[in-house]
Amino acid sequence: MEKRQALIFLPVLAVASFLVKISGSSSFRPVLTGPDLAFSGPRVVFRCVASNVSPPVVYELIKDGRVRIGRNRDFQGGQVASFPIKVTAASEGSYHCRATAGGTTEISNSIKLRVVTPPSYTRVTSEPFPPVAYEGSRMALSCDAERGSNLSYSWFFNRKEITSSTSLPFHFVENKLLVERVTPEYAGNYSCTAWSSVNEIKRISSSTEVQVTIKVYVSKPEISFSVHKEGTSYHGNVTCWSTRGSPPVNLYLLLDGKEVDSVTAAQTPAAWFLVVVVPELDMGEARCRVKTENQDLTSEPVNLEVVPVGGNVKVEVEYLYTADSKLTTARLSCHVSRGTFPYISWLFNDSVLPSESHPDSHTHPILPHIAFADRRRSLILTKLSPEESGYYRCRARDSYDDSGPWVESAAELVQVTGERPGLREE
Repeated sequence: MEKRQALIFLPVLAVASFLVKISGSSSFRPVLTGPDLAFSGPRVVFRCVASNVSPPVVYELIKDGRVRIGRNRDFQGGQVASFPIKVTAASEGSYHCRATAGGTTEISNSIKLRVVTPPSYTRVTSEPFPPVAYEGSRMALSCDAERGSNLSYSWFFNRKEITSSTSLPFHFVENKLLVERVTPEYAGNYSCTAWSSVNEIKRISSSTEVQVTIKVYVSKPEISFSVHKEGTSYHGNVTCWSTRGSPPVNLYLLLDGKEVDSVTAAQTPAAWFLVVVVPELDMGEARCRVKTENQDLTSEPVNLEVVPVGGNVKVEVEYLYTADSKLTTARLSCHVSRGTFPYISWLFNDSVLPSESHPDSHTHPILPHIAFADRRRSLILTKLSPEESGYYRCRARDSYDDSGPWVESAAELVQVTGERPGLREE
């Protein structure tokens, strides 16, 4: 009876053993490892392994769910199947491993590979083009690589990198360097590098330098008029200039509203014009005009009239005091009633005082504390002591005629004592 029961249970045990084997062989799952980012060009390796599975095991690397890239067979069990591939742009996609053992097939995890193309042929382009902008305007520079993906950018100004600490007034937007309001200090050479990184390995492409010019708006032109004499002839010179502004600029001489001459200034915004001059004859009203591609400005007028020095010449004295009524300075002014271009000379006790261009103490007696101002129309005694006491007078002649006659003032006495200085006319 017991033998019969044992025979009955044998088929049941066989079926149970078969089910255990099926269950054990279907429980494995392969694991795929490999890169998710790679440069185009070199080789990379995907690896697949399935543990706790009886050999032989067939491994297949599948791309995008349908393309078989490679096939490997493991006859020992537990061996890693390697799939080296050369990376190209077509290699980008989703990869998984398919493992087959004992008639059972299992699918691994998937890895999405992105292919990074290193940058090349990088250059800087500008807006506006060519890279010339006026102060206060907007400028945009772009770092453009002909090829490349997954790119980052670095910018350089005069070969120094523009970092977060030096970014103002720069703004970075993708591959662009922006300046909303440019100023002359940002004129110079700009360059960039485009780079991509995979596993801390950088591939860099650098541009050549681009020179950026920042133009300065010209200021309102100024005008001056001078005369010189050659023999018995007189020649006039009108000078036109702007104190600021980027060349080239066009400067024009207007006489009584009509354009009579012009110059294109290529270096500095200034020009000189020769005009006809006849003393004591009004030759008209002159103005300077300056024009650029976006500006048109005109100076104040000046009369082209040369009046010879003459009439009365007079010295006036003004004393200057501190808040506590202490005398510090005396200012002597020379007033010439007539003359367009007077040259002023000062005398102290009938000796000519030196000018800045004649400091020779052997030929010109020098007071130790004097200064000239307002084209020598003013003589300033910067220190008052008995040494500065004496008679002062001024004289004037035409600055364009060294041989012309002098017109002199009366002498004024400046007397410095311990008390309030005295003043009398002689």
